[in-house]
Amino acid sequence: MPRLSLDDLYRLAVPSDPQVRPGGAAVAYTVTTAERDTDENTTQIWLAAPGTEPRRLATGSLPRWSPDGGTLAFVRPVDGKPQIHLLPMDGGEPRALTTAPLGAGAPVWSPDGTRIAYGGPHFAPSADGPDPNAPVVADRLDYKADGPGLLRGLTSHVFVVDVGSGELTQVTEGDFHTGQPAWSPDGRRLAFTTSMEHDRDLVPSGAVHVVDATGGQPKRLTTDDVLCTGVWWLGERLVAAAFKDGPSGHTRLFAVGEDGQEEIVTGLDRNVMVGAPGYPGAPPALDGGDLLFCARDAGSTHLYRLGGSGVAEKIVGGELSVAGACAAGGRLAYVAASPYSAGEVYLDGEKLTALAPADLELYPPRARVFTAPDGTRVEGFLTGEGGGGPLLLDIHGGPHNAWAPVFDGVHLYHQVLAARGWTVLTLNPRASDGYGEAFYTAALGAWGVSDAQDFLSAVDELVADGTADPARLAVTGYSYGGYMTCYLTGHTGRFKAAIPGGCVSDLTSMAGTSDAGYYLKTWECSGDLAPQSPLTRAGEVTTPTLILHGDADERCPVGQAEQWFEALREREVPVRLVRYPGGSHLFIVQGRPSHRYDYNERIIAWLEQWVSGSPN
Repeated sequence: MPRLSLDDLYRLAVPSDPQVRPGGAAVAYTVTTAERDTDENTTQIWLAAPGTEPRRLATGSLPRWSPDGGTLAFVRPVDGKPQIHLLPMDGGEPRALTTAPLGAGAPVWSPDGTRIAYGGPHFAPSADGPDPNAPVVADRLDYKADGPGLLRGLTSHVFVVDVGSGELTQVTEGDFHTGQPAWSPDGRRLAFTTSMEHDRDLVPSGAVHVVDATGGQPKRLTTDDVLCTGVWWLGERLVAAAFKDGPSGHTRLFAVGEDGQEEIVTGLDRNVMVGAPGYPGAPPALDGGDLLFCARDAGSTHLYRLGGSGVAEKIVGGELSVAGACAAGGRLAYVAASPYSAGEVYLDGEKLTALAPADLELYPPRARVFTAPDGTRVEGFLTGEGGGGPLLLDIHGGPHNAWAPVFDGVHLYHQVLAARGWTVLTLNPRASDGYGEAFYTAALGAWGVSDAQDFLSAVDELVADGTADPARLAVTGYSYGGYMTCYLTGHTGRFKAAIPGGCVSDLTSMAGTSDAGYYLKTWECSGDLAPQSPLTRAGEVTTPTLILHGDADERCPVGQAEQWFEALREREVPVRLVRYPGGSHLFIVQGRPSHRYDYNERIIAWLEQWVSGSPN
């Protein structure tokens, strides 16, 4: 049995954002580590090439090569604000290119290498901010967002900076938020996604627009039947990621023209993954004449190629789950996690890094398929040796996310518990991603009502075959998983401990307080909210419950945790509430290292207290 502790896993480095250097077989990438001394997440840019040891280039993130490969642009903080820097590869120190008052986003080089575009935050002259004491005036529901908090008139716009002079041009302005820009092949225009509709908070919308790189009135290209979330100029073709016919369902890829759009990838019933925190993937790319893109299949994110045949071919799959990819000059780089690593850098299939120590013995997740009472087949993964010991059911967020059978660099307690004799079940119930769109949308309007059976029947199977001890069962989960943890303990007393994180307890109050509440009420949980709300059944809960929640969570506001805490405490159920100051909804992914460590540590301690019987 491997000997593992939380400290063994806590400082593991995680790579991301690989970028192939034009004209050379080398890859720049970001490495993120948790620094306990400073309680900060440190990001450094490294360079790796076949046959050589990786070397550190600079402190920063979001590396982007100039078209000739002679300069690396990247982002790092100056006085607390992210600014674009330039590192000449023929020698010399990095220099700051931007001095944006609110910071700059990822650099996007123009085709000729003379300019860099980026998306960045901006306060309109008539905005309520930036005075933090000014009254907050809202006419729409989108006046706040998880992470930034109250927006106070903050918008995001497209900027262009001249590489030689540093001269800055604001390309877009107005009461709307732009996505990351993309250059046209001739360098004259920029494409981006946005919604300029006044009622965009009530009717989700997003369209591809193009604008002259010197500024002017943007022109809309896509039609109302797609909701665009990102756009990239791949050669002469403009490619957008979008939802079709509403905000629910799979993300698809479309070729965008002057008079609308046409879906590119057909016949693949899988969700396109362009990459986001907690949702691994990569932007689509061009490799020769072929389109490269990521899609989720059975929980893992894999890399696909679409060539002249029109049929998408999986080119990176198996036990790897991709979390970043880039193609240039006939070379393909990607970052991928495996059962034995949270991520490594690959170039044309050759592994260039060894970020997971060779002597670190991990428990690889094992796939297993369960059958729900209505006949639905549900895939899950077991971590640990089984054999009749305690079982932890861990529920993912979303609900349109998925567990992958790889080492999870966020949920470190999985490995620690496995080393202590536990089995951890990570299940992909209906509504999970990677199993087709019908499965993906199977819980709309019926959270808990339709999917609770998936979890309970899987636990039943593991008890019946001797994998799990029925007297030592526990449940946890974050976000939607926190919601479902509360829901399940209101419907069964079989769990000896419960740990909801970032939870939802009452969908009615959630609809009026979350930054995504109206979307949740209208599209995800449409219909009667009471039977879907855990708070309706709080009187049935007897399970000792530890509630973990970020204090600054705008997606699942901390009031959701407070309501659950009050309801259980009033009934004298053993309950504890832990609030993480300043923690947004994603604090367990990218928050303070001390908070992330504490989150994992408290889960282990609560389980040992209430399931294993440890006095500590």
